[in-house]
Amino acid sequence: MKPTGLLTATVLLVALGGAVWYFNKHPKTPDAPATPVSPKILTVPEDQIAEVRIAKAGSDPIVLKNSNNKWAIAEPQQMPADQDTVKTITSSLASFTADRLIDEKPGDLAGFGLSTPSEEVDVTLKNGTVNKLLLGSDTPSGSDTYAKLDGKPAVYSVFSSAKSTFDKSLTDLRDKRLLPFNQDKITAVTITSKGPPVSFGKNSKGEWQITKPEPMRADATRVDDLVRRLKEAKMDTAATDQKAVDEQYSTGTSVGSSGVTDDSGEITITVHKGKDNSYYAKSSAVAGVYKLTGDLGEGLADKTVDDFRNKKLFEFGFSEPTKLEIDGISYNKSADKWSGPKGQMDSGSIQEVIDKLRDFAASKFADKFTGSGALGLSVTSGDNHKVEKVTINKSGADYLAQREGDSTVYVIDGASYGDLQKAITGIKPFQAPAKK
Repeated sequence: MKPTGLLTATVLLVALGGAVWYFNKHPKTPDAPATPVSPKILTVPEDQIAEVRIAKAGSDPIVLKNSNNKWAIAEPQQMPADQDTVKTITSSLASFTADRLIDEKPGDLAGFGLSTPSEEVDVTLKNGTVNKLLLGSDTPSGSDTYAKLDGKPAVYSVFSSAKSTFDKSLTDLRDKRLLPFNQDKITAVTITSKGPPVSFGKNSKGEWQITKPEPMRADATRVDDLVRRLKEAKMDTAATDQKAVDEQYSTGTSVGSSGVTDDSGEITITVHKGKDNSYYAKSSAVAGVYKLTGDLGEGLADKTVDDFRNKKLFEFGFSEPTKLEIDGISYNKSADKWSGPKGQMDSGSIQEVIDKLRDFAASKFADKFTGSGALGLSVTSGDNHKVEKVTINKSGADYLAQREGDSTVYVIDGASYGDLQKAITGIKPFQAPAKK
């Protein structure tokens, strides 16, 4: 063997021996048992929670009770609860998770602030079982809070965000809606602002109609917008000076009132505009006067029945017409083809007229239908072949229109009528594409 090879073999042998000696002296440490990730402190069926009691040092306990899946505040005062806010609490309690386990069997709870907890949350189930969650002091980092379940020795840390779920005041938990109605069960809406009261109801098809001061077609979009404003009318909880709120309401200007009737009856609201240009309200559903959030004030101000009347002359909307009559001349649709007195018509030119009629609307209303005849229109549409007929008269610079069976007189401005006439004169026969 060459000297170089012998030297290499000797070095490898020494290295191998050293490795054996090292591992004999330093055996491999067994893997530490895995710490559970996000251990559960409390797990209960959310739909079985009947009561939640939140007690914080230095304030009266708040008790929330569930009756027929509807939460209410029972203590320190009885009042409706904000269902969404309570939902965040019960969802958190149903599966309350820790950041990590701190001590399975601590000798002293004082060091964790748990001998006299800063907060206690009692969860009572429908079967009478009570689970008490105790929250202590914050951890040295300040990002977590110590917590434990009463009757169990283990102490955990929970994220501060988990603790903040329960840091709710009576104001946070109360229902802030001034008109807590069931939108799916509305049968009537009223508004009184400028002029006589206006009432809305729904016909057999579920469509909004004006019922007072007399039966009229309603603009469903505008009525729905009023309902939205009523639903979103809430008390501004930042306005804590009740004396100032009362004064703004009592010395303010009346804007209007509105009422909503659902399956539980009618609730009403009266709105004033304060000297600070904010809106204040009284509701029959909640005692007291409140500063308003939302845009109900603007929705009531200076409204008359005309603001809610349907100004469109035709109701076929997105339904596709199958027949169109213009001054007695009929156009009929079969499949995707239109035909007229002289055969097949250009579908694009017919469609342009239909689009104009779909959006054909009045600018205002008149008391009498006067003038000389200018145009007669009829549209048949939908699977039920609904027929809508409109007669238009020339009256001065404007045009007056009436729907068949409707006493309302619609005022059409000259520009809108001109656009329609331009589309009508553009109707032309079908022309086959030229062969290439």
